[in-house]
Amino acid sequence: MSSYTTQMDAARQGIVTPETEIVAAKENMDINELLEKVAAGTAVIPANKHHETLSPEGIGEGLRTKINVNLGISRDAADIELELNKVRTAIDMKAEAIMDLSNYGKTREMRRRILDISTAMLGTVPVYDAIGYCEKKLKDITKDDFMRVVRQHAEDGVDFMTIHAGINRATAEKVKNNRRRMNIVSRGGALLFAWMEMTGNENPFFEYYDEVMEIFREHDVTISLGDACRPGCLDDASDPAQISELIVLGELTKRAWEHDVQVMVEGPGHMAMNQIAANMIMEKRLCHGAPFYVLGPLVTDVAPGYDHITSAIGGAIAAANGADFLCYVTPAEHLRLPDLDDMREGIIASRIAAHAADIAKGVKGAMDWDNKMADARREIDWDKMFDLALEPEKPRAYRASSKPREENTCTMCGEQCAVKNMNKILGGEDIGI
Repeated sequence: MSSYTTQMDAARQGIVTPETEIVAAKENMDINELLEKVAAGTAVIPANKHHETLSPEGIGEGLRTKINVNLGISRDAADIELELNKVRTAIDMKAEAIMDLSNYGKTREMRRRILDISTAMLGTVPVYDAIGYCEKKLKDITKDDFMRVVRQHAEDGVDFMTIHAGINRATAEKVKNNRRRMNIVSRGGALLFAWMEMTGNENPFFEYYDEVMEIFREHDVTISLGDACRPGCLDDASDPAQISELIVLGELTKRAWEHDVQVMVEGPGHMAMNQIAANMIMEKRLCHGAPFYVLGPLVTDVAPGYDHITSAIGGAIAAANGADFLCYVTPAEHLRLPDLDDMREGIIASRIAAHAADIAKGVKGAMDWDNKMADARREIDWDKMFDLALEPEKPRAYRASSKPREENTCTMCGEQCAVKNMNKILGGEDIGI
């Protein structure tokens, strides 16, 4: 009987796992092509051995762009049931991944309950959990404490973890010697930067990286290499700290692959549109084609309350130029923990960005959906249009709120409807006006 440790190990042996079969079917991709991508590290299938409810997804080269939904409890908003309702809603809205960013209270209870109900892959950031789990001040947490938290998340069934291993002491010096307008805005990155400054020690996730990889290999956890130095405003984009960290992440990518551990690399948060394409190309080059996971990027800093839109613009550009995985942003970004309505808006905006990018980069079958919608519009088949809609509820409500005199028109054009009149005239009928 064939044996393997991780999806990457299996692919390198030419073993077709149940997860590979499912992903190949979802992507309408030849299974041997998928195996080659997973073996090379240009695609990943995050699938912890203990996540029994998972419906696997692939992320990477030639695959559909996937989206992630962030949620989780904090000290100021600790309603676990609300967050679990968000999990159910996110899955209903076809988000492929969920990240539990809980940093307060019973985080393990929250994590396990998500894993019990989630068919979507689950990600976490263990450093968030360390302070509450260890019941210590940040400066008193040890390397072994950090490792225990990572192991617990892996044993619970987490499919991918963000590990900020690239913010080592050398990268931290870049931050201090090249002052930024917004400093470090990554929560995990800021915690590890502060830990290094307070203790004088090297980042334990960098210093003991091979130990982390052995935990990941044992449970088949995909590492998402966190970008602690991601820009938090346009003015900090593509600066020495961001680029120097990206170089380290590229080196860490190769070291993970030596352990048969799958890798994603995380990317920028705020960035002007004219820099996005170059950053995507640079990541793929420096990180050897590993899948790129971006937050946004947000293309302007002046739209609080509308950052799901600024993010969708940047996400579409990023994915069209090689990004593989989009982290959603909601209208509540920078302002509060999002509620259910915020989450819905963020998911829709991210799914639009992902699908638009898939069309641009020629993902197999992406255009078919749009062609079906165009056919339904030509036929003026309202029910078919609604069924094909990315989210049917809103267009149905718009249609119902303003009914035309003639069913085969809308209240904007009425009898002058171009679609209706072209159908008639090309069918040999008089348009009647």
